[in-house]
Amino acid sequence: MTPTEARDIADAGFQHIAAQPELVEALLAQSGSDVAGLRAMTSRPEFAQFVLDFLLQEDGRVLDFAAALGIKPQRVVMARAVLGGADPW
Repeated sequence: MTPTEARDIADAGFQHIAAQPELVEALLAQSGSDVAGLRAMTSRPEFAQFVLDFLLQEDGRVLDFAAALGIKPQRVVMARAVLGGADPW
C-alpha cells in the first residue's frame, strides 16, 4: 500500500464519520475540540492517523467503515501503519 492509498482510506474514513452524527459526536469528544477546531485539524498531516485510530478503536466502527468502502478491515490497519509507521495499538 502506498502513502497515497493510505491517505485516501483515511479521507474516506473521515467522510464516513462525517455522515454519521453519533460518530461525529464521538470524534469531537475524543479530540477535545469543537467543530471549528476539528475543521482546523483536518489540514494537519497527523489528522489522517487520528481518523484511522478512531475507527480502529472499536471493531464495529472499522467493520462498518470497511464494508461501506468495500475493502477488508485489514486494509484499514495497513493504512494506519503506512501513515504512522507504527502499530496503532
